[in-house]
Amino acid sequence: MTGGSPRQDYSGKDLMFMKIGIVICDRYKSCADGKCFRAVNNREGAFDIYSKDEPLEIVGYTSCDGWPGGNIEYAPEEMIKNGAEAIHFATGLVVGYPPCPYTSYFRDFVETRYKLRAVIGTHPIPQKYYLVHNALGTWNNDEWQELIKPTLVTEEIRKKYD
Repeated sequence: MTGGSPRQDYSGKDLMFMKIGIVICDRYKSCADGKCFRAVNNREGAFDIYSKDEPLEIVGYTSCDGWPGGNIEYAPEEMIKNGAEAIHFATGLVVGYPPCPYTSYFRDFVETRYKLRAVIGTHPIPQKYYLVHNALGTWNNDEWQELIKPTLVTEEIRKKYD
């Protein structure tokens, strides 16, 4: 084993990697996903909650299956079988035009049904999306401010994700 210090899962088994699953918006299912993987490697956006000293392993990656997110009911279970300790809902859910109205529900469902940490966001919000959504007033309420918080970052970093 290499990298970080071992941790234990709920059964006492030693773990070397933080294992995560990622669920993307179905509108972006043909996305090349480079921004998400870059953010994992750089620990940017919603991945800044993980130590750079602790390797991350993506153990599942899928789309929500389109509105209203039928895959959300089943995909986390498969990811958990692969060792997922957290599920990230991709940034596309909050930056799409329009953003997904089910984002909060998806998070709450996964945390309630699977007792698993659910995080809104993957890569930082690209600056071009940030500017348009601000002009549209998309995120001008407390709920959306909380949802975009993990991916908001600085303008300098947002520009790197354009």
